[in-house]
Amino acid sequence: MTRVIGLISGTSVDGIDAALVDVVGSHTDLKVQLVAGKTFPYPANLRSQILSVCSGSALSMAELAQLDDAIAQEFATAALTIQAEYDIAELIGSHGQTVYHRPAGKAQKDSADALMGYSLQLGRGALIAELTGITTVSNFRSADIAAGGQGAPLVPIVDACLLADPNLSLCIQNLGGIGNVTYLPARGKGGNNDESEIFTLGDGISGWDTGPANSLLDLAVQHFSGGTKTIDEGGAWAASGTPCQALVEDWLASEFFRQAPPKSTGRELFGVDYFDRCLVEAQGYNLSPADVLATLTELTVASIVHSYQTFLPAMPDRVLLCGGGSHNLYLKRRLQSQLHPVQVLTTSEAGLNVDFKEAIAFAVLAAWRVRGIPGNLPQVTGARTPVLLGEINSCWHSWA
Repeated sequence: MTRVIGLISGTSVDGIDAALVDVVGSHTDLKVQLVAGKTFPYPANLRSQILSVCSGSALSMAELAQLDDAIAQEFATAALTIQAEYDIAELIGSHGQTVYHRPAGKAQKDSADALMGYSLQLGRGALIAELTGITTVSNFRSADIAAGGQGAPLVPIVDACLLADPNLSLCIQNLGGIGNVTYLPARGKGGNNDESEIFTLGDGISGWDTGPANSLLDLAVQHFSGGTKTIDEGGAWAASGTPCQALVEDWLASEFFRQAPPKSTGRELFGVDYFDRCLVEAQGYNLSPADVLATLTELTVASIVHSYQTFLPAMPDRVLLCGGGSHNLYLKRRLQSQLHPVQVLTTSEAGLNVDFKEAIAFAVLAAWRVRGIPGNLPQVTGARTPVLLGEINSCWHSWA
């Protein structure tokens, strides 16, 4: 057993999710026990700066270094705090804070050449290791990108190990700032449990980013509330409005939704500029703030349903939601309505905490990294081969 701290702040930039996890096994025999989980909000000024950078604001190299250090310090504090009442962890797996993500294959406007992907996560692992005295695995995306992959999503392999069902095909739908899905065929319907085969295309596991989830909704709430609110609690505000289906259909015609997997995205596409265009287009329909929120919620729902219908071999038997958006009851109701008769539940109902599933996953990936176990699924990310994910950062405390 390895006690690991998993750390991640997602595209919503709500704060740092920290999970203290006991990890046992590798692929076929993986077991995890969540010992403690907590979200540590960013200081308001730091969150504002991160969101500004994610929206494309320029900063000097000195400012970038300062921001990198500030985020690492917050991550280190979260790691120290989450384990304060428990036995000290042996390892930290820190995803960091994504501030820029460019999927593989996107060419510059003045070039026909496809580009290797690029993804930048701040909160350097070496500083976290030094501040905590705990070996830290970080920079998980770079090895997959170097192998020609998108560098995302990386969680599907852990989903497969922890949530696959022998009798039911599942979609594990994460609703963070960006939505992403893992498709798991029923193990009794062509799947297998052979560890040596988990990376093969034959097992039918797939996954990709489905589009916006909370990113546009949070921007809308902040805009319409004059900055007094950051989220639509339970989706209550959106539930009081009426979605404009004509706008949803127009937005769903965007290139990203038609693009076949592997694919990933971020605030570079579904961020402030996209939201501003949505606002302009909504003016032509005389929509209230509640109507705009309902319409943006419907875009999330429609993009998920369209993605399943277009890119899955068959509709799943069950959908398991996770992430912050799983608490949006209006979104969940709309998704259940559009996916009927497919049952929509949460990963908590399958034994895996909805709020800390991603942090748990990076704890697992860190444990695998130090054991030399590859952590990506090439059929998901588009990488040429399975690779070891993450850079190992030790410090003098580890050797004293």
